[in-house]
Amino acid sequence: MTHPSPHTAHHVHEHEHEHSAGDHSEILDLDAEVLAEHLASITAWLPVGAGPRRVVDLGCGTGAGTLALLGRFPEAEVAAVDSSAAHLHRLQEKTAGAAGRLRIVQADLDAKAWPDLGAPELVWASASMHHMSDPDRALRRVHDLLAPGGLFAVVELAGFPRFLPDGAPEEAPGLEERCHAALDHHHAEQVPHRGADWGTKLAEAGFTVEGERTVAVDIGPAHTDAVGRYALSSLRRMRGNAASALTSEDLTALDRLLDTDGPHSVLRRTDLGVRTERTVWAARRT
Repeated sequence: MTHPSPHTAHHVHEHEHEHSAGDHSEILDLDAEVLAEHLASITAWLPVGAGPRRVVDLGCGTGAGTLALLGRFPEAEVAAVDSSAAHLHRLQEKTAGAAGRLRIVQADLDAKAWPDLGAPELVWASASMHHMSDPDRALRRVHDLLAPGGLFAVVELAGFPRFLPDGAPEEAPGLEERCHAALDHHHAEQVPHRGADWGTKLAEAGFTVEGERTVAVDIGPAHTDAVGRYALSSLRRMRGNAASALTSEDLTALDRLLDTDGPHSVLRRTDLGVRTERTVWAARRT
């Protein structure tokens, strides 16, 4: 398979095994659908004054941030940058009506040179900075890219959301927390910049950090098709990297949740919620 881009818009890029690009695009789209209100609250909070005319979305994925930025800044032109052709194609399909305001740029942000992205007044990077091979270098590049006085918004995520209520499933209480603990261990080895002190890193790159905000997400229980599919896709991806650290009993319980035809399928549960956090740093090039 083709591994997902390391420079896209969501934390699921950390879980690349055994899943097609289509699966990956689906979970990005579900994240955007389920958490759209919270994403809008982040873009509304940004200290941008009258609003930028030129915006860059670094690691845009299938366009959750791009769409939010196009809606938040109706006079702006947005350059959406990602290394995945599949994700960019999906974004183009969703933004046909904004073609005159949207520029699609396929680029590897770990490359020695970036494409010409102009001098934007706002650069947005959601869950992409920690995937950079050298994030400090990337921060300096953004600093030099921005127009004087421009703003850089870094959004980072607290890993996969939690979906199951406490004590679920009955045959393996605490299963979801054990999956997250296994993933945390995996990420400590494979994604060393996850959980970095981005405020300090931004200051070291020459930015003035003007604000930091953590948005708590706590939805549900609200059994909608989107939440059910979001939980299913997320738990599938967690299984790929957590399996080696789980007991046979936990794997059996997890597979019951993932069996869409079985009576224990996560799609059949009416007690699902969505619990996670996103933190945003707003940093100015002064």
